[in-house]
Amino acid sequence: MNEADLKKLLKDLTWQEKVGQLIQLSGDFFSSEEALAVGPKQKLGITQETVDLAGSVLNVAGAKKTREIQEKWLQKSRHKIPLLFMADIVYGYRTVFPIPLGLGATWNPDLIKQAYRVTAAEAKASGVHVTFAPMVDLVRDARWGRCLESTGEDATLNAAFARAMVTGLQHVELGKITGIAACVKHFAAYGAAEGGREYNTVDMSERRLREDYLPGYKAAVEAGSELVMTSFNTYDGIPVTGNEFLLKQILRDEWGFDGVIISDYAAVLELVAHGIAADEKEATLLAMNATNDIDMKTGCYAKQLEPLVREGKLDSKRIDDAVWRVLKLKNKLGLFEDPYRGASSEREQEMLLTEENRNLAYQVAAQSIVLLENKNHTLPLAKNHQKILLVGPYGDNQNLIGLWAIHGNTSDVITIKEAISQHVSSEQFHYTAGCEMLSDYRFLGEFGGSKDQLMRMPQAKREQALAEALRQGEKADVIIYAMGEHTMQSGEAGSRADITLPDVQKEFIQEMLALGKTNILITISGRPLVLTEEAKQMDAILQAWFPGTEGGRVLADILFGKINPSGRLSMSFPYSVGQLPIYYNGFQTGRPLNSKTHSGRFVSKYLDSPNAPLYPFGYGLSYSDVELSDLALDDVEMTEKLQVSVQVKNNSSRSVLETVQLYVQDIVGSVVRPNRELKKFKKINLEAQESATVHFTLTREDLYYYTKNMDFSVEAGDFNVFVGRNSRDTLQASFTLK
Repeated sequence: MNEADLKKLLKDLTWQEKVGQLIQLSGDFFSSEEALAVGPKQKLGITQETVDLAGSVLNVAGAKKTREIQEKWLQKSRHKIPLLFMADIVYGYRTVFPIPLGLGATWNPDLIKQAYRVTAAEAKASGVHVTFAPMVDLVRDARWGRCLESTGEDATLNAAFARAMVTGLQHVELGKITGIAACVKHFAAYGAAEGGREYNTVDMSERRLREDYLPGYKAAVEAGSELVMTSFNTYDGIPVTGNEFLLKQILRDEWGFDGVIISDYAAVLELVAHGIAADEKEATLLAMNATNDIDMKTGCYAKQLEPLVREGKLDSKRIDDAVWRVLKLKNKLGLFEDPYRGASSEREQEMLLTEENRNLAYQVAAQSIVLLENKNHTLPLAKNHQKILLVGPYGDNQNLIGLWAIHGNTSDVITIKEAISQHVSSEQFHYTAGCEMLSDYRFLGEFGGSKDQLMRMPQAKREQALAEALRQGEKADVIIYAMGEHTMQSGEAGSRADITLPDVQKEFIQEMLALGKTNILITISGRPLVLTEEAKQMDAILQAWFPGTEGGRVLADILFGKINPSGRLSMSFPYSVGQLPIYYNGFQTGRPLNSKTHSGRFVSKYLDSPNAPLYPFGYGLSYSDVELSDLALDDVEMTEKLQVSVQVKNNSSRSVLETVQLYVQDIVGSVVRPNRELKKFKKINLEAQESATVHFTLTREDLYYYTKNMDFSVEAGDFNVFVGRNSRDTLQASFTLK
């Protein structure tokens, strides 16, 4: 539809039809069985007329279902304005990729762009128009359950992934969205919830907000993200859904975002719970004045917009502007020409989980898994050379796709046990669980867990399982432990104060260690765990995240050397939970641990823990010995650009994929600057014994920050450059900015 016709359509809408475009309801409101829809309507206090005029649907997917709802809805619509179908498709539709924290560990935005393009193609064929992704919340506290959805702790890396994900999802050709519309979330600073506790307060300086937390969202907006979702948290004492500073001043006015802003689930009404609004009417006014366009799953806009305008408290132009943005989005997606966007059951069958898609999921998982320990070259294992015992609750478990793969199917997953059995003979390989996932499942009751899940297994059964594992372990040379978090222990509402392995698993490991075998740990988790004891106990550790549909196959191929692990951490692993939040780019204090003027007790340190993490940002091992040398700058002074080079040598007999990382330190600034900041990174493939020169171009703009006066600029002075394989182990050079 051309713009003139679209404006005419807006003008022709009745008041009720305009309000309807700003309301999002879940699929149960559109059920063909009236009895199922009555309850939700009563709960929100809305009428059937509101349902019949709603502009978008939440978390309904599948070509058959979306086509049925769209067809029935259009029959009732006076102007035939199609519904928008929006859904949580965070890291894969039917083909499930590793969780985003695992995607971050690839350090490969180009590969992840391909993954999100596949995700969009599958979702589009299944009738979805908008996905609530990417989540680009920077997170530095592993207690927060939604670490799972983030790509990590660094603004530069997060921004690179944000651009890649939006570009992959929307796949714009000749100005048209051929994929699905992206909705970047959660704006803003949701990942900084105090104590890592879900939905909790966020309180930080504007400088920290702009330097660390906003760049990911800004990159997504600059990449063309069509929607932005508000976050549940407060910022500067004001919940984001009603925060004009964040939504109107920064997002709309400074960044020029003219797309759709949508509240997170029930967040408009939650302005009342926060204590910033007395009732639904005040909450609606705050959200509209902050330019929040769509009210997700409350009755606030439906019931309160008309009274607010009638009473002169809200300018009706606010509503027209919001409706115009929604109509423009529907038009960009081509819904007026094809309300189904080509979705059909036949197309769905053709697109979902193809061999090509599986192969891409395999490639992504292969680059996401991080080798944390490999003492005495324990890995890779030789085929049919040692007797191997696989134990642990994830050993023969298809649930490797994680909490937010809500459209995935665990039956598509090949387990670790099945995958290992393809490498070794049955005489050399055995499996027994040995222990359960958790000692207490009562928390699952909140998620509809069945009664038989709510308590741990009987004592006799636990003892029997342990005895069998010990018996099998006596005969084994190598014991592989497939351990980790329960799916429900991470993700939204999955905050944890204790982020070690579950007690029952740690107790089981302790029993097995007495056998004196070679021990290898595979950790399945949605966050960095505290693995301090395991790092001492184990000969090798693989951090696998929730690795997705192809995760089991990839893990087996890493264990036996078909894949040389190349994942690098995008989030620091703490030595102790008491260090949290922890991140590599902190500030120096007046009394740092390495102080030249203070020593002993009176420096910035813990009495009972190192300051440094167990595994730093950017860290990861491989089966190759890679050496960096000869860091060189093309000048000792910089005006606009500086060329940085480093020699990289693979001193091994196998090829390797290496991530070379460049960090900068501004030694003296008008405000304290971080110890080091990631500015550039490159992934290179080196064949056996191959050397290469890696080149970086560092620009003046790379050094910009928010100065004392909150100007985004750069100050002349001395800088350090660090280049290495992680944020800790680096070569160093210096230059002066003129």
